Amino acid sequence: MTQIRDVMSRDFKWVPPETTLRDAARIMRDNDVGFLPIGENDRMVGIITDRDITVRAVAEGFHPQSDTVRSVMTPGPFYCYEDQNVAEICDNMSFIKVRRLPVVSRDKRLVGVVSLGDLAQICQKAQTGDALRQITNHGQASQIKAEGKADQAKAA
Repeated sequence: MTQIRDVMSRDFKWVPPETTLRDAARIMRDNDVGFLPIGENDRMVGIITDRDITVRAVAEGFHPQSDTVRSVMTPGPFYCYEDQNVAEICDNMSFIKVRRLPVVSRDKRLVGVVSLGDLAQICQKAQTGDALRQITNHGQASQIKAEGKADQAKAA
């Protein structure tokens, strides 16, 4: 079976929690990404997306030049291990309704990022289509968040 390490992107950017929202947005723009892992003391502590910056930060009146990603990041994000198989992660992404996941080693060091696009290149077309349909169906998203972000072990 193909493992996530075989399809993940190792070319990713991460930022410390003290990064300003403006700098994070510029990094996303310059690297054409909508997602940044946030790391502190060699560990991933959260993630921030372009949507977090827009919906959380702008809508709440945060200041891009002075407020930091820590103020709007999603702490304790879902992740997967680099040695998990692709089919399992495709199913998990569908269940938890995310388009990308940080990838960590077994000692929980950030080693990459896997996206639905990465999986689409290796998963069977039907499985990827099912995952995309589930991810874009927002009906369960609030239920998962209300249950405490589902079972972290499911994604890990």
